[in-house]
This record gives sequence, structure tokens and C-alpha cells, in this order.
Amino acid sequence: MIDSAQFDLIAQSIPILQQADSAFVREFKQAAFFARIPSGHDVFLEGDRVEAIALIISGVVRVYKVGETGREITLYRFGNGSSCILSANAILSQKTFPAIATVEQDAEAVMIPAVTFRDWVRRYDLWREFVFDLLSQRLSTVMEVIDEVAFHRMDRRVASLILKQANVQNPLKITHQEIAAELGSSREVISRLLEDFVSDGSIRSGRGLIEVLDFELLKSRSLG
Repeated sequence: MIDSAQFDLIAQSIPILQQADSAFVREFKQAAFFARIPSGHDVFLEGDRVEAIALIISGVVRVYKVGETGREITLYRFGNGSSCILSANAILSQKTFPAIATVEQDAEAVMIPAVTFRDWVRRYDLWREFVFDLLSQRLSTVMEVIDEVAFHRMDRRVASLILKQANVQNPLKITHQEIAAELGSSREVISRLLEDFVSDGSIRSGRGLIEVLDFELLKSRSLG
């Protein structure tokens, strides 16, 4: 159960709550509860029953799959004001969680029990629209991942990833293994591609650090 002050704080991250009628607000306060989830904690493992869905107020959660060879690939991340479509789907279909969800940055979440979540989808238009909106947005993200994996060369994908992160922080703190896990490749393949980028002068690579030296050159690599 959450109080009015906590509800107001949550509503800043989840704007649809600001539009909710008094009946829904009352039920939300009664059913929802706060949870603090530390970095590195697995929220769900593949095959878990989903007993509650998390609406993230702060922090970041990474959702990924692990193949038979042990390789990982990131499906998507979700954070402030968002949630996990695979959790929502598992609750609505009453099936198990099909991936792994791990907290990357210490998270605060509002938890909604699965039974309540399904009930609100059935009874409240506002909540149903919120869930379908979430499904639509994340489906687009997953389709982009599929397109990248199926149709784009790995060197372009690595260059794009480095560029995206370097635009936020350069040098960036990332290991070859982390890049491999993000893109669904192996550390050996990523190391070989990064050596090529070092050779042409587009980056400098050290232990756990990559610095972009020539953004335009690396951008050309990302475009093939």
C-alpha cells in the first residue's frame, strides 16, 4: 500500500496516473507497493512465474536472452516511468518469463500484483491504453534488434554502439565482453573488429575503456 505523497511522486514518472479517476487512484494506492532493487539483481530468470509487474521510477533494467552457446543479446532496457513488455505479456497470457531481466542501475519500482494487473486491463480503459502503448513501443525496439541481427554486419553494429555511447561520454567505460553481450556476438569477434578500428585511427582501446578519436571515420564505418 502507498500513501498520497508516494502516489504524487509516482505520478510524476507515470503521467497517466495524473489522468486517473478517483476509483482507480484508490485501488492503485491499495494494491501497489514500493520495492528497491539493487544493481546486479535478477528481477526475473527465464522460466519464472511473474507474480507482479514492476513500474520503474528510477534506475535501469536490462532484458536479454542467453543462447545455448552462452552468448547474450540485449532485447531492450526500460527505466523511468516504464515497464517490461515480457512481464506484461507473461501476466496476461499466464505463461512464464521467456528471458532474463537484470537491474543495471539501482532501481526503485512500484510493484503491481499480477491478478490486479489483469483486472485493471479488463476494467479500466486508461490502464489498458497504457499497457498497449507500452507493448507497441517495446515491440518496435525488439523489431529493430531483429533487423540489426539479421541484416546488418557486425562491424557496423559495433561502430554504431560505440558512437551512441561516446556521444554521451568519451572515453566510454565498456569491455569487449560487454559489447559482445549487448550485440549477441563473441568477445573474440568484437576484439578483432576493435583492432581494425584501432588500426584505422578511429578509436583508442585500453583495459575497459574505448575512446573515439575520429567520429566521422567511425560514423562512416557504421554506415558500411
